[in-house]
Amino acid sequence: MSEVLILVIIVAAVVLFFNREWIKNRFFPKKHTNYTIDDQFNSDKRDREKEIDRLLSKMGKNGVNDLSERERKRLDELSKM
Repeated sequence: MSEVLILVIIVAAVVLFFNREWIKNRFFPKKHTNYTIDDQFNSDKRDREKEIDRLLSKMGKNGVNDLSERERKRLDELSKM
């Protein structure tokens, strides 16, 4: 019985060893870090610009009526920033 327990512990240790990166990324994901306040500002600005571009692209295909009420409000919010 103790031999089986030791074997199970060894197999579990080997499995954990070979999957350590997956386990690390799964349970301890890397935080999005910015080095300076300027980096954070520029990152946020790029995200806003991407969202604006996506909404304008959608609107450009079929006009304003193609946007939902929520998307119109979000576009209005983003345009005021």
